Amino acid sequence: MVTVLLVDDSKLARIVAGKTIAALQPEWQRVEASNAEEALQAVKDQPVDLAVLDFNMPGKDGLELAAELRESYPQMPIAIITANVQNEIVARARELNATFVGKPVTEDAIKGFLRGAALRLRQVGA
Repeated sequence: MVTVLLVDDSKLARIVAGKTIAALQPEWQRVEASNAEEALQAVKDQPVDLAVLDFNMPGKDGLELAAELRESYPQMPIAIITANVQNEIVARARELNATFVGKPVTEDAIKGFLRGAALRLRQVGA
């Protein structure tokens, strides 16, 4: 069973992203969090295989959360999702070996990340 951590402070955004992930990978389980602290607790409570993180959140932003996740899970596929398409944010996401996905999240926008994540997880035997 593959578990996706979906982190966004907007419940609506989590619903939209969750439906998109479910349409593409219906057998995958989703764990949702509304901020970085909830997300970090979620990964302590259960194994998580990949993460889809909003950039703009109160407290720690998605890049800070990605950096923390990367320390403990260096091979975890991570996507940073934001409408804030600035070169600096895209560059920071790449430095963290995270995929940048622009909002609004569409099936096409996230399909490449999920396919790549599934391939990577199969390679590491998750």
